[in-house]
Amino acid sequence: MKALGTHRWLGATFTPLFALAACTKPVDKAAKERIFSPEDPPKVIASALEKLPTEHLEDSPKQVRRILEMGAAETTERIGPFQLKSSFKFEWSGNSRSINLTETRTMISGPGGVNGDFHGTVENSENQGLDVVRVAGGVYARSRYGHYRQRLRDRGIAERERDEIFGALRTFDSLFQSRLKLSSPVPVSVHGRPARKYQVGLAAAGGGEIEGNHLPRLPLPKGGMDPSSARHNLFWEKRNPKSVHGEVVIDDQSAVVLQAHLDGKLAVAGSQGGPRAELSISLDSAMTEIGVNPGLKAPKDFLPDADKPAGIAAALDLFGIRHGDVRSADGGAEDEPSDTER
Repeated sequence: MKALGTHRWLGATFTPLFALAACTKPVDKAAKERIFSPEDPPKVIASALEKLPTEHLEDSPKQVRRILEMGAAETTERIGPFQLKSSFKFEWSGNSRSINLTETRTMISGPGGVNGDFHGTVENSENQGLDVVRVAGGVYARSRYGHYRQRLRDRGIAERERDEIFGALRTFDSLFQSRLKLSSPVPVSVHGRPARKYQVGLAAAGGGEIEGNHLPRLPLPKGGMDPSSARHNLFWEKRNPKSVHGEVVIDDQSAVVLQAHLDGKLAVAGSQGGPRAELSISLDSAMTEIGVNPGLKAPKDFLPDADKPAGIAAALDLFGIRHGDVRSADGGAEDEPSDTER
C-alpha cells in the first residue's frame, strides 16, 4: 500500500509537468530567448557599426541627412579621437542697417564615443561663451570668464552640450530646412585619408523638413509670447532659404565629414508688414588630430557643486531666507552658467 501511494504521488507530481512541457508554445520559447539573450549594444555603437556609402550621395538625400546629422558620440566611435574647430559668421541686414556676429566652436574629443572624455568650448564676438569638460565621468563647466564648477548631478547636460558644440554642420543644415544637396564628387586625400569632396547646393523646397516634419502647434501662454520669443518663432516659421554654395569633404572609410566650407542666404518676412530682413551665414569647419589621444585632464582649480548657485543664495540671504551654508570658497561671488549661457 505504501508503494502504491508513492507511485500515485509521483504520478500526480509529474503529470502536470509533462502537460506543461507539452503545451510550451513557440512564442514562449522566443520570449525566453529574448529575455536571456545578451544585452544589445547602445544605440550609438550599433549606429557606428553601420556601413555608410560615400559614393553617389547626389542620388540619396536620405543618406545625406544621415551623414550631415551624425552626432559627436557616433563620430568618435567611427573615427576615434579628434579635434574639430567650426566658425560661424552671421550678418543680418535690413532696414538700412546690418548686425554682425561671429561664433567659434571647438571640440576636443578623447577616445570612447559613449560617455567618452571631451573638452568643448563656444565663444562669440559679444564676449559670451561656454566651456564644458568631461573626464572619467566627472563634469566641469563655466561661462567664458568664470571659474569651473563641478557638476555632480549632470543629468545628461554634458552629453547634450557635447552634441550641440560638435553639430555646427547639422545646425547649418537645419537653418536651411534640411535642404542641402550634394553633387559632383571628386576623390581627394585629407590627412592621408581617402575622401570625397562634394559640391553643396540648395535643393528645391518640399523635400526636407517642410514635408517630413509634422509637429503639433506650439502651445502658447494665456498672455501670448514675450517679444523675444515671438521674434525667434517668427524667424523659424517664416525663414525662406535663398541660396547655398560650398563644399563638404567626407571620409571614405568612416563617412565622417572632415571639412566643410559653406555660404548661404535666408530671407525673413518682417512682423506686421514690416521690412524684410536677410541673413547671410558662413561656416568653416575642419577636423584635425584624428586618432590622436589628447590626454584630457580635469581642471586643476574648480568650485564644488552646490544646491543653489552662490549668487542666488547671496540674494536670498539679503532677504533673510537662509538654507545652510551655501557660500563658495570665493565668498559667494561666483555663479554657475545660466540656462542662456549653456
